[in-house]
Amino acid sequence: MADAHRREWAFVLAATVRVAGDIDAAEEAVQDAYANALSTWDRDGIPRNPGAWLTVTARRRALDALRRKAAAARALQKLPGAGERPGSDTGLDESEIPDDRLRLIFTCCHPALAPESRVALTLRLLCGLSTADVARSFLVPEPTMAARITRAKKKIAAAKIPYREPPGAELHHRVDAVLSVVYLVYTAGHTAPSGEDLMRRDLAQRGLELARMLRALLPGDRDVAGLLALVLLTEARSAARTDEGNGLILLENQDRSRWDRQAITEGVELLRLALTARPPGRFAILAAIAAVHDESPSWQDTDWWEILGLYDVLVERWPSPVVSLNRAIALGFAAGAAEGLAELDALGAEPQLARYPYLAAARGDFLVRLGRRREARAAFEEAVILTGNDAERRYLQQLMDRL
Repeated sequence: MADAHRREWAFVLAATVRVAGDIDAAEEAVQDAYANALSTWDRDGIPRNPGAWLTVTARRRALDALRRKAAAARALQKLPGAGERPGSDTGLDESEIPDDRLRLIFTCCHPALAPESRVALTLRLLCGLSTADVARSFLVPEPTMAARITRAKKKIAAAKIPYREPPGAELHHRVDAVLSVVYLVYTAGHTAPSGEDLMRRDLAQRGLELARMLRALLPGDRDVAGLLALVLLTEARSAARTDEGNGLILLENQDRSRWDRQAITEGVELLRLALTARPPGRFAILAAIAAVHDESPSWQDTDWWEILGLYDVLVERWPSPVVSLNRAIALGFAAGAAEGLAELDALGAEPQLARYPYLAAARGDFLVRLGRRREARAAFEEAVILTGNDAERRYLQQLMDRL
């Protein structure tokens, strides 16, 4: 059941929204379908195609809810899937049920919604992330994020935002918000905001899949090419990020022979295309940074000055506290730990970074390199308190033990 939730939630919900016509009603129907599966599968066995079973069951629940509304009675037979009935095995293949995930993304990324609400709502609905996990991704308290998601849902209902891919005239204006969604989907899987494992492979694969879907939908869009390049160049290192015991291995210590060279080659080719845009998009610049790492034969051979220059461009065009943090880290490796630490200390007053564990962890790393072990331990203790990822917490604890 847990596997079905991770793998099928987005597919089932997106297909059910088409029938329900309302996000909240679709969520309730999907939750009911999963609850029904708990008892039915235990009695009858797991169906041949869990995703299809859950989709048909959820769509039937949504239709049953519509039947209880007198206003929908006459239109019921016109709704797609009106004759569906679930069973222990529906006999349907996933290919027979439309994949509506991109429709759901574009609905959630409608310009009537605030930019931060578009991303948050899609992470919640498309990926099934908890509100707490979405809040961690945005560095805001959970109640704030819960209110933001609720307001976004109400806005979609009140404004009657259509559940469809936008026509060509609108499509390109909405792409940037969609790219942000897909990128955050991938990053939430690349390093899980919380939980036992460093990565949520299902989310990372979902982000890669969505990036490829966008590339197929918009093959001429340079920003889409940049996003897919970034995801591929980052994903290429995934196999080397953990040891046999699921312990974290930092980039500095990774076995580069385990990196996926095919993904790197594909990512670099897409990056060349993305960089033909003038000016290059933010994802293309981030992909260029990832490419410097991927094409370096060793940690010692990494061109940190090139990475620093790319972050300078990124800070100028798309400033944010997290980008400034990453630039400070690059400065520390290019010009020395003391300069990097000074930049990090200057960022300590940023409210958005007050709960960000990577600021404290980066300070601890530079303090170790400067021989200031007592201060480094205090920084790592702060990072341990702030991180929600158990694999990262274990790694930080090991660093503290060595000190």
